[in-house]
Amino acid sequence: MELYYNYRLGHTTICTIIREVCSVICQYQEQFIGLPKTENDWEKVARGFETIANFPHCIGAIDGKHMRVIKPMHTGSLYFNYKHYFSIVLLALCDANCNFLYIDVGAYGKSSDSAIYEYKDSALYNNLINQSLPVPAANPLTENGDNVPYVIVGDEAFALHEKLVRPYGGYNLSYKQKIFNYRLSRARRYIECTRTFGILSNKWRIFHKPMNVHIDLAKAIVRTCCILHNFVRSRDGYSYEDTLTVTGLEPGTSRNRDRGGRTALTVRDKLADYFVTENPLPWQDKYLGSGNSITDLQTGKIYYCIYDTKSLSCYLDQSSSRQHP
Repeated sequence: MELYYNYRLGHTTICTIIREVCSVICQYQEQFIGLPKTENDWEKVARGFETIANFPHCIGAIDGKHMRVIKPMHTGSLYFNYKHYFSIVLLALCDANCNFLYIDVGAYGKSSDSAIYEYKDSALYNNLINQSLPVPAANPLTENGDNVPYVIVGDEAFALHEKLVRPYGGYNLSYKQKIFNYRLSRARRYIECTRTFGILSNKWRIFHKPMNVHIDLAKAIVRTCCILHNFVRSRDGYSYEDTLTVTGLEPGTSRNRDRGGRTALTVRDKLADYFVTENPLPWQDKYLGSGNSITDLQTGKIYYCIYDTKSLSCYLDQSSSRQHP
């Protein structure tokens, strides 16, 4: 039921109250959402990913999500995204405890994640490139190994570079590349709909339907909910029930961009070698994916991943499984 029915107040009064509340809460953004200030704080984030997700030298998982809005007036197709609805984009970086470390709210729905991250005057990208953040220096993963820098993990929507690694692209991947993609997905999932974004959507149910408000207020609401998300996380901790249903959030635009210099490619290859030779997980061979399928090496069956557009979730189609030749 609408707020003006619950509290017997007019639309204008309710809008004024919501704007004032959001404005006050947004003043506390630096207190609850912010990049680590010291090298020790960055190392703490990296230890979290190494302990929980088995991915060393990871200082955050990044992704973008479309927040549904009613079409703003006189904006043409600026907010019309590739999913064929209107939205603003929330680009966020999180740690292994599903807390937001960085948010960028309000980009046009037509924008891709990589474009927002690299070209939209992104403080995160600029500080990483200029090396103005106190990120720990590159160091070996093993006793006698080569130095490997600390990196952010992202999906295929982001371009590969020295400070951000993404999965290997294509279908004919080698064993090492498939293992790396699996290990990367274990770290990257902490920003996805089943973790940080999923908790955000299910805790603040306004995201279960398009926001019918002015675009400035929609940005303020998203920013406010991100701040409250971190506040509630620090107070109440993790609740598994918050991740069971994900509604109202869509993945950001994915464009296959695997450009990157020789240094970036070397960093990814070093991590892939480490996952195969130095730090293999006992179960990782069981989950070798190829395209939209997962191969169970113990039974020889291939299970195909099906995306349900209604529930916004993926499941394994048992009827499509077949014996591996």
